[in-house]
Amino acid sequence: MSLVLKKYSPVLSVLTDVSDADTLAVAQLIGRPPGGLKSIAVRSDTGSPVVIQVSSLVKNKPFPTLFWLVDKQLNYQIDVIEAAGFIAQCQAIVDASSALQADLAQEHRAYIKLRDELMTEPERQAIEALGFARALRDRGIGGIQNFTRIRCLHTHYAAHLVQPNTVGAMVDQYWRDNDVAFRDLSYVG
Repeated sequence: MSLVLKKYSPVLSVLTDVSDADTLAVAQLIGRPPGGLKSIAVRSDTGSPVVIQVSSLVKNKPFPTLFWLVDKQLNYQIDVIEAAGFIAQCQAIVDASSALQADLAQEHRAYIKLRDELMTEPERQAIEALGFARALRDRGIGGIQNFTRIRCLHTHYAAHLVQPNTVGAMVDQYWRDNDVAFRDLSYVG
């Protein structure tokens, strides 16, 4: 597999406004106007959005999924391995290793910290006023509360492309082992 996505470093980069072209591209990828779109977190080598950053408050409701995978090829391939039971396989590996459980829990905490760092002050104030602060403080990748469980490969992989994580590494390894390749992407996992 030969993929080099243009990653952004949220801690080092100043987020810029999303262009109209970006919004249109994301809408075409997901089949509807994107709610809460804040930035394009990861682009393919062709400039196409791969992962978007989503606001922590969308339509006055908490949205704990900070990064959303929008690339159709990656989404499809993750659908394929999820349907084949790959989540259960990954979960069994995590369940058998206290070290992996600790890694996964730390990755969720890092995700929560990053989500908090990327939140604007008006978002933070609205979340507090609406009583949603605890929900966001207690939920990691994909909104999960149990930091040793794997619920959705899509959200883990989106987060992995921004900030590498255990589940994303398992997906990358599966793809390498099974010669899964992607057109128009150049990320090597």
